[in-house]
Amino acid sequence: MAAKFFSLACIRSNENGNLSPRPHYPSMPKYPKGVTFSSDEEKLMQGSEAEALFSVTGMTCSACAGSVEKAVKRLPGIKEAVVDVLNNRAQVVFYPAFVNEETIRETIEDVGFEAKLMKEETVNEKSSQICRIRIKGMTCTSCATTVETCLQSLPGIQRAQVALTTEEAEVRYDPKILTYNQIIQSIEDTGFEAILISTEEDRCKIHLQIDGLRTQNSMRIIENSLQALPGVQDMKFDPNLNKLSISYQPDLTGPRNFIEIIELTGSRCYKAKIFPEGGGREAHREEEIEKYYRSFLWSLVFTIPVFLLSMVFMYIPGIKHGLDTKIVNMLTIGEILRWILASPVQFIIGRRFYIGAYKSLRNGSANMDVLIALGTNAAYFYSVYSVLRAVTSPSFESNDFFETSSMLISFILLGKYLEILAKGKTSEAIEKLMDLAPDTATLLTLDNEGNVLNEEEIDSRLIQKNDVMKIVPGAKVACDGFVIWGQSHVNESMITGESRPVAKRKGDTVIGGTLNENGVLYIKATKVGSESALAQIVRLVESAQMAKAPVQKFADRISKFFVPLVILLSFSTWLAWFLAGKLNGYPKSWIPSSMDSFQLALQFGISVMVIACPCALGLATPTAVMVGTGVGASQGVLIKGGQALESTHKVNCIVFDKTGTLTTGKPVVVNTRLLKNMVLQEFYELVAAAEVNSEHPLAKASVEYAKKFRQDEENPVWSEAVDFESITGHGVEAVVRNKQVLVGNKSLMVDRNVNISLDAEEILAESEVLAQTGVLVSIDRELVGVIAISDPLKPGAREVISILKSMKVRSIVVTGDNWGTANAIAKEVGIDTVIAEAKPEHKAQKVKELQAAGNVVAMVGDGINDSPALVAANVGMAIGAGTDIAVEAADIVLMKSNLEDVITAIDLSRKTFFRIRLNYFWALGYNVLGIPIAAGALFPSTRFRLPPWIAGAAMAASSVSVVCSSLLLKNYTRPKKLDTLEIRGISVE
Repeated sequence: MAAKFFSLACIRSNENGNLSPRPHYPSMPKYPKGVTFSSDEEKLMQGSEAEALFSVTGMTCSACAGSVEKAVKRLPGIKEAVVDVLNNRAQVVFYPAFVNEETIRETIEDVGFEAKLMKEETVNEKSSQICRIRIKGMTCTSCATTVETCLQSLPGIQRAQVALTTEEAEVRYDPKILTYNQIIQSIEDTGFEAILISTEEDRCKIHLQIDGLRTQNSMRIIENSLQALPGVQDMKFDPNLNKLSISYQPDLTGPRNFIEIIELTGSRCYKAKIFPEGGGREAHREEEIEKYYRSFLWSLVFTIPVFLLSMVFMYIPGIKHGLDTKIVNMLTIGEILRWILASPVQFIIGRRFYIGAYKSLRNGSANMDVLIALGTNAAYFYSVYSVLRAVTSPSFESNDFFETSSMLISFILLGKYLEILAKGKTSEAIEKLMDLAPDTATLLTLDNEGNVLNEEEIDSRLIQKNDVMKIVPGAKVACDGFVIWGQSHVNESMITGESRPVAKRKGDTVIGGTLNENGVLYIKATKVGSESALAQIVRLVESAQMAKAPVQKFADRISKFFVPLVILLSFSTWLAWFLAGKLNGYPKSWIPSSMDSFQLALQFGISVMVIACPCALGLATPTAVMVGTGVGASQGVLIKGGQALESTHKVNCIVFDKTGTLTTGKPVVVNTRLLKNMVLQEFYELVAAAEVNSEHPLAKASVEYAKKFRQDEENPVWSEAVDFESITGHGVEAVVRNKQVLVGNKSLMVDRNVNISLDAEEILAESEVLAQTGVLVSIDRELVGVIAISDPLKPGAREVISILKSMKVRSIVVTGDNWGTANAIAKEVGIDTVIAEAKPEHKAQKVKELQAAGNVVAMVGDGINDSPALVAANVGMAIGAGTDIAVEAADIVLMKSNLEDVITAIDLSRKTFFRIRLNYFWALGYNVLGIPIAAGALFPSTRFRLPPWIAGAAMAASSVSVVCSSLLLKNYTRPKKLDTLEIRGISVE
């Protein structure tokens, strides 16, 4: 069910910030191409520019979003319209002089979707928070849908996602309208237990346990002392647990300061430590596994004797005689024993199914528990009826099904136990990431000169910004930071997927959780706790595993009708066989000797009820998405949820940004041509002295190359440059060693009346053909040389484009560079289509044009100047993000700069969706084949019937098999073609 939003108009003027008037103008005609406005009219339009945000419900895919966007853009006075299908929103910038928000809303509804205007605060302030909640008691898709529907109906809920596989909910809400306690209460009102896991407020919050408190006054003294610290924002104390929760600004203070202040207060009679964490996801799952395991074992204690009494002892003469001994009328000892043994299984061990069915029916839905409760009750209470009738009748020979109900419950508990075991393995990726953080770290105290005064081992959660940490060989890096002393190699494969250790020396950045290999490093902490790259990756993967793929809606739709339909089929099966027996529709010989026609029909009906399995359908998509996103994270490919996965597997066109994507983004000198006789070192001494003060990438490349002539100096000092001037877009001018030096492009030389020879012109032309930039150098108004600078291609770029072609994916390069350089780069990598001299907004426009032509487009960029295109594309891939994994514009974040990861992302998404289709095929095929067999379709021809307890075992096995199918994705390996690139040494950065 789509999220409900309160509808209040949201219009704001870009001119003065006041709300613009809302007169309702009639719909105006679309202006044809070529119509122009006077400058006054244009000013009027621009001055009254406004923005509105609509909630649009009913969109299911990008095609829906495209139809809404096109319809809105056809209206007169629309400047821009962007539709976000994931969050069910449309943002429109328009001119109120020509169109109003009501007309826009009606236009969206004319397309076939419900539209509402949203609150002003949502647009301007984007006031929202996210909380994560653990939900206990959900057993199938129907339960998850019930909770999700309940949450989405609450006022102030902007988005709610409930994941059955992790038994968690992620809720984005407006804290001005409701609190997370109200959200938890709403979940509990639906009949499930809800426990808060985290909120956004927790990201800068620490929980401390304080020992030694005797009076309330002691706590007041501590609170006053802490409140005096800079950066402390809020404190809450729980006297029952002696737990103090502190919200703070990590740039100003940290948990170590809090502990120190607490222990110094009151003459060191108080002790503080980080509050021991309660059970997380792993502990909760272990608890569930243990619970089902115990229940299964206890059920066996009763079920095995029932099975022996019903199926084995009846064929042993001596024992059979004792069991058939009558007590009252036709009531036998065997029936009494079976009744006594089956009752605890039905009502104590099977109590969970009654509770689950009650909660489901109370909320107006039906889940798997309803089917199990109905099936076992039918068998149990018919057996009770038979026993009671035997007591009161001198001639009635009863035939009970107590073994059916108890064995059915036992097999279902076994199936649930195996299912939870298997589901736990789908989230191993997150657990492995969490385990990367070391428990302890070595803190250094330095003097003003950088000498080590003290070493202390501390809890890694107590690390604060700007702390200096010591990392010994074989130890994990404790936090994000940069090296201030030492050199080593660090294994970053567990974070970025980079297979080879990365050399680290002074000034290089390191990532928390990576492994130091062979040298001692001193690092300065820059990001700690929830701000670290590891914490961000964990949050991103958790959110990705919560986000539903659009294909999941198929299972959600089926689950709404599945259980009622199965109950109807079950009743129809029983009725059909019962009437056929009464009306002699089949020979009496078909009926087993121990049954009558009613009992045979009842067994068929119960088998239909318990063999049907909606759980397998509900697990088909989320388990595969969980494993797929986890596998991606282990390889440095962070996929933001099922939507991104589903879109990526459909991609048939990729738009590559040039700089930093196809190329390294680091210009280097590739050739130097001197036009006068002089020593090359002297030439570069003058160039470096002139350009060392420039921040331009080309200038830095020249200075870096000049350092090669001074390899014996770590930081060479260049000659002083007098009268330095940087001419934007042209170059630099300076006086070095009493010589006037000009370094720049052709136009700079022309402006300074420097003659450009024919040889220089030819060199410049050659450079452009080779995708190089020619930099001219003149000394005392005489051209002396040309430096060719190139932004080299990334290793393996050509091979990657070739592999994409073999995958039937078209490649396009788009860049802001000139056409000559762009064409040269495209030709070198094997790309046919080129768009050059494109501004960021033009890149986004080109993406939209490709989409309009029917392509599913992925945009690959570095996220620096191509965010509009990343957002516009069906899939945005930010490459080379490194520790900056929170690239908002991207659907997929590639942590390394390797182009091969683009192929890995596409290949992984295709393999994941193949697995999802396979899961659906199995889940649907199982039900389509299983239900008719359970209903007795084979009985007339083969006399084969499926006893209810075997049907129940088959139902449990179907869920386990779907989860195990998804787990096979853990064996994913990237395409072998990429391995051959690595063997040849191409992919090494």
